[in-house]
Amino acid sequence: MKSATLVSEELDQALDQFRKMDWTFADAETNIGLHSIHPYPAKFIPQVPRYLIKLFYPVVRGPVLDPFCGSGTTLVECQEQGIPSFGIDLNPIATLVSKVKIDPPDPGIATVASRLVEQAASRTNDVLPDIPRLDHWFAPGATVALTKLTRELAKLSNRRILNALRVALSRIIVRVSRQDSETRYAAVDRSIEESDVYALFIQSARTLDDALRLRNGAMLSRSIESGVLTKDILTVEPIELPYRFGLVITSPPYPNAYEYWLYHKYRMYWLGEDPISVRSAEIGARPHYFKRNPANADDFRKQMASCFSLFRRVTLPLT
Repeated sequence: MKSATLVSEELDQALDQFRKMDWTFADAETNIGLHSIHPYPAKFIPQVPRYLIKLFYPVVRGPVLDPFCGSGTTLVECQEQGIPSFGIDLNPIATLVSKVKIDPPDPGIATVASRLVEQAASRTNDVLPDIPRLDHWFAPGATVALTKLTRELAKLSNRRILNALRVALSRIIVRVSRQDSETRYAAVDRSIEESDVYALFIQSARTLDDALRLRNGAMLSRSIESGVLTKDILTVEPIELPYRFGLVITSPPYPNAYEYWLYHKYRMYWLGEDPISVRSAEIGARPHYFKRNPANADDFRKQMASCFSLFRRVTLPLT
């Protein structure tokens, strides 16, 4: 065990390097390989956790916690450096993507996707899901195709393949909807046929396959322990976490600025999740600041103080 003096000196050196770093990474590639398999608004760029790990892990050791893990950027960077990690997020789309990144199937899901499309296209008389304003946000052909694909996906028993194909489908849902873009929740006139959805789904699965091949080429090992919990961080108890942690690396919520639940709303509906429950618990979501008794800066400070209280209880001492 290092002496307190040595740890203090090493930490001072790491902090000095931290202050000298240019954290904009203006010319860096931020959306390649596994980091590119699914859109995620305001995504944590990989260079930030990568260099934080390089700076501070040699000093503190211990697994890494990301309590707002989003699409799993920190978890992937930890795997690449051979460090155990654990992520938490309220958004089930985020944790689905994270799970596929840290525990993916072998490449070949495009073949499964093609077979699934054949089976979906032959289905008849499917009852449409009970999703609010479905005809407003989706053209009839898109609705039919998504209904058939989700019903066929439900038949898959291999968890890794199922999760990967759910990500492949989630990846295209905004594109085949009338939602203007990933970051603009407004309906536009967009005609999507059933066949368009099938083609985009197969293409999405191929894109995921390519990312998985790159991952395997880098010889990342599933033996590096990583996990994900889908839960409101304000309700998490230390007993639910698998480790005590050496580092907490995260991109925290933006109060009254960004609504992750909204931009993933119809992804959640189509994948059988409840976006309204996510909205009610999402820290910083805009609806909290525009209701009859609106949240304010004090509320956000209290929420983040609760988070830091948890971090103190689940992190390792420096010596």
